[in-house]
Amino acid sequence: MAKIKLGKTKDSRTRRKPKTEDAEIKVLQKMLNEKEQPSFKKYLLQKGYSLQTIKSFEVVVTKYLKWLKKENIEDVSASYNDIVHYIQKLRNTVKQRTIQSETNSIKHYYNYLKELDLVKENPTLNIAVKGVKRKILYNTLNKQELEKLYNDFRNIENDSLAKKRNEVIVSLLVYQGLNSTELGRLTTADLKLREGKIFINGTRRSNERTLKLESHQILDFMEYQLKTRADILEQTGKETDLLFTSFGRSTRFNNIISKLLPQLKKLNKKVKSVHQIRTSVITHWLKMYNLREVQYFAGHRYVSSTEAYLINDLDDLQEEIEKYHPIG
Repeated sequence: MAKIKLGKTKDSRTRRKPKTEDAEIKVLQKMLNEKEQPSFKKYLLQKGYSLQTIKSFEVVVTKYLKWLKKENIEDVSASYNDIVHYIQKLRNTVKQRTIQSETNSIKHYYNYLKELDLVKENPTLNIAVKGVKRKILYNTLNKQELEKLYNDFRNIENDSLAKKRNEVIVSLLVYQGLNSTELGRLTTADLKLREGKIFINGTRRSNERTLKLESHQILDFMEYQLKTRADILEQTGKETDLLFTSFGRSTRFNNIISKLLPQLKKLNKKVKSVHQIRTSVITHWLKMYNLREVQYFAGHRYVSSTEAYLINDLDDLQEEIEKYHPIG
């Protein structure tokens, strides 16, 4: 049987790992390759969830399955009304937020059964807990909106050096999901144009990583580094190895962003901040890659930080309070 590879964390690729984190990755890999591993756990492992999160899912689902057995109901036969009845029973003993969390765990279980074709529909899809305020990260932009934002900015008729510099910055926002701090700390040495990659240094709050550039970005970066940036330095008289610099005396990157952001807002009224754009990129990644891979791309120190973005990947969580089929 072929071994299943676990998506590596940022730490496992680019820096020395704390022993506890290194040990967890080894445990996860071992569990994935065990032939007798319970299928639901393996399903969660393949989705990239941490051991702690998986354990909490299992505790909830085990309790739910015991209730089904007591009620003489098969898990694959449980209906929307059955699950509503179960959740109403929970209201006597736990808080609304706990009910919300347990409902989410059961939802994952039925997604797993659906993937095995054991159920046609997930009976929990239209269930939500009334009165629990949702943590909203942002009203995100989808992939098409992100790319349109980039292309619309490029198409602005302006041949200034600032515009050419900002085109490169916007591309890093849209395709690599960098934040303002990371953009402001980039140096010319971080560009690996021969490899078609860019290196992002880590901080106390984030991990370093090396990300692939889009093919059109490589050409833009070559022109920027050889021509545009050189002209900016000549005009300002600055001497710096920072990749991006402003035209004023200050070297603060926020000066660039403060002028760039209003331009992006004009192109798309949904745009609120650089962090919102980054959130949109991470949300899109979560639809394409597993949690550990997205953790690496985003530079998150902990996979739990990446898991927090999953709420933006669910269409029914865009409103602060769920309005459909409420339980309260």
